[in-house]
Amino acid sequence: MKQKIDDLMYECHKQAREAGWWHDINTGKSITENPFAFSNKLMLTVSELAEAMEADRKGLMDDKLPWFDGRTVELADALIRIFDLAGAYNMDLGKAFQQKMEYNAGRADHKKENRLGIGGKAY
Repeated sequence: MKQKIDDLMYECHKQAREAGWWHDINTGKSITENPFAFSNKLMLTVSELAEAMEADRKGLMDDKLPWFDGRTVELADALIRIFDLAGAYNMDLGKAFQQKMEYNAGRADHKKENRLGIGGKAY
């Protein structure tokens, strides 16, 4: 699993970098030197999730890939942005993902019986 995620991260970031999204268009400097670059890119991911919600709310098909519903394409866009962002900052996303899945599998508050209890997680 780790290697697949790392491969996706590498490919998404490579494509975005080659398209010029990680360098200032005027100066050519890396935008990662800007302390707000991470949060700005993170909010672009949030906007993709908001677009997925809107597609769900309105039952929309995607306008660019009309054979897919909008939810699916917007979630794909969010994944691309997450993989790109993690790649830009050389994060070990694959390892963190794998370990977080393992951790969540054993969490008491993720077990059905605990979710049904008083104060359990509803969603």
